[in-house]
Amino acid sequence: MEKKRVFSGIQPTGNIHIGNYLGAVKNWVAAQDQKENFFCIVDLHSLTVPQDPADLCFQTRSLAAVLLASGIDPEKSVLFIQSHVTAHAEACWLLNCITPLGWLQRMTQFKDKSAKQESVLTGLLDYPVLMAGDIILYDAHEVPVGEDQKQHVELARDIAQRYNHLYEAEFFVVPQPVIPEIGARVMGLNDPTVKMSKSLAHVRGHAVRMLDEPKEIMRSFKKAVTDSGREIRFNDDPEKAGVNNLLTIYKAVTGKSEAEVEADFAQARGYGDLKKGVAEVVIEVLRPIRERYDMLMADPAELDRILAHGAEVAAGMATPKLDAMKQMMGLVLPAGTRN
Repeated sequence: MEKKRVFSGIQPTGNIHIGNYLGAVKNWVAAQDQKENFFCIVDLHSLTVPQDPADLCFQTRSLAAVLLASGIDPEKSVLFIQSHVTAHAEACWLLNCITPLGWLQRMTQFKDKSAKQESVLTGLLDYPVLMAGDIILYDAHEVPVGEDQKQHVELARDIAQRYNHLYEAEFFVVPQPVIPEIGARVMGLNDPTVKMSKSLAHVRGHAVRMLDEPKEIMRSFKKAVTDSGREIRFNDDPEKAGVNNLLTIYKAVTGKSEAEVEADFAQARGYGDLKKGVAEVVIEVLRPIRERYDMLMADPAELDRILAHGAEVAAGMATPKLDAMKQMMGLVLPAGTRN
């Protein structure tokens, strides 16, 4: 049976943290043998807000190294940088020309983010069309996302269906959003009522970043917000959000059931033991990742070779798809273009 194709994108801005790892990267690694995976570092999406050029360049390479260190295998999966495959930007323009403006204005993230900005850049509005192009250029069947990105994948579905209807062809695969059940929503350690965020990862105590040293990880967990009780059990009560978050992290890292997790802390003397126990398993799972990361960053030529190979493979699929789009829309292809 033919493997389903999966497209996953992650921005290089901000500090990647355990929420990203447990909610996305860990699942990507585990599914490499079951699916045909395209993992894209979406640096073009980062430009929807002003960036320091040198920092963006470093963060892009750093994220690639983190993903490889986490277990993304370039022999099994395609890892590439979005801007290295020019078909993404070109496809975005073509899709812009068939996407109603109202579809973009209804996007929840656009409304939330634009309300906080004095000057709204066009890229912020158009972000979901570029994302749609990222996905449907590869005829991806599945797109693993968090709940906050589900609406954007639904827009990609609408755009794919509209294109197919306008040009009377089953040209694009209509993708499905996939929200992982385990570790999909890790909350902030300093405020367990809000999702752990890359944009807040620089705030000490909010997140455990994947490249943090063990001492910093232990400190972050020891400072984690809990409550005045002592019971260590999974509980949906909002007052127990901090404890529930710690148990959720422990469960996602260890792969144990809820009953097994609760049994591990049955003899705990209080939340101090819980925090220490969670910190220890996180430190151990991140230790080899950090060591492998350091090796990759020390050999930039090899890192760039891996990324160049990934871009070549991705372009080999995306460029013919783009050329077919151009022909369907009446654009004349340059002489010698591969059909």
